[in-house]
Amino acid sequence: MLAAVIEDALARRIQYETAGIDIADTDPDPYVQFERWFADAAGDILEANAMILSTSGSDGPSARAVLLRGVDDGRFVFFTNRQSRKARDIDVEPRVSLLFPWFVLHRQVRIEGTIETVADDVSDQYFASRPPESRAGAIASPQSHPIESREWLEQRVAEVLSAGDLSRPDHWGGFAVAPTSFEFWQGRANRLHDRILYRASEAGWIRERLAP
Repeated sequence: MLAAVIEDALARRIQYETAGIDIADTDPDPYVQFERWFADAAGDILEANAMILSTSGSDGPSARAVLLRGVDDGRFVFFTNRQSRKARDIDVEPRVSLLFPWFVLHRQVRIEGTIETVADDVSDQYFASRPPESRAGAIASPQSHPIESREWLEQRVAEVLSAGDLSRPDHWGGFAVAPTSFEFWQGRANRLHDRILYRASEAGWIRERLAP
């Protein structure tokens, strides 16, 4: 039964019957265009701020989902453990990509850019806004490193909560991605998808259509 379900899923073809986009339909500013699409996604998708962060380091390429927590001074901000694999990759190669997979709307937004850490006061402010249990988990978890059991981790969290010090640890904080390109992808019928690319240049953002 499971094999049949998998075979059916692999053979499935979804026809995208959505209205298309043209360069004339988009804003000259990719941040404005992103805000428009993000507002559309937020109305239909619970975690519209979920994005796939792709990095490349000494161990090769890697990808994972993280949550966008703001756009500050043109940079896309998220927070994480700075001893995790993603952080180690960033130390090696600061060029990264972000992907917002808004499949419900038959849309994707792909962003490429360079990444850097945010100021400590920004990380402090966000960390303090998190629930106590989330702060304790961030303090206790040696993210991306092997642990002996789930029980060991839960005990560590309990000990942190019991100790009462839930201030931001040095190994946790924010990163910000400064885009060098945006690609807005709209699914269309017969796989003739619309793709509008914004490229940064000295003269400003250049828009062009890409073949699907």
